[in-house]
Parts: sequence; structure tokens; C-alpha cells
Amino acid sequence: MNLIVNGEEKNFKKNSTLKEIIHELKIEEKVMAAAVNMEIVKKDEWNNFILKENDKLELLQFVGGGW
Repeated sequence: MNLIVNGEEKNFKKNSTLKEIIHELKIEEKVMAAAVNMEIVKKDEWNNFILKENDKLELLQFVGGGW
């Protein structure tokens, strides 16, 4: 199935969960928040949240910074 991940089209197996996608992208340690089609998905729902064809997925990480 095709998904848009942070603006890039990517292909994954059908009926993948959000957790599986994050694992496949090898970014488990970096992702702090996820949104699917502009809706935040709580981290405790990632194991059961099944993505659909052409979903738009934004995976966010928090970056410290300052002066």
C-alpha cells in the first residue's frame, strides 16, 4: 500500500500498523508523535492503528535547541 510519509510517497505491506511502519523505517527511537491525515494518534494506540492506502503520515521528533 502507498503512504505519504513526511511528504514522501512510500510503499508498505497492506494492513500495516503505525508501530510496524515506524519499525520498518528504523526510527523507533526518534519518533515522539505521529499524525495520520492531520489527526494525532496517541502513542499507546500505535500497536493497533492500521493504516489505509494513501494515508498521509507525519512522524515528528522533538529537537532541543536554543542559544
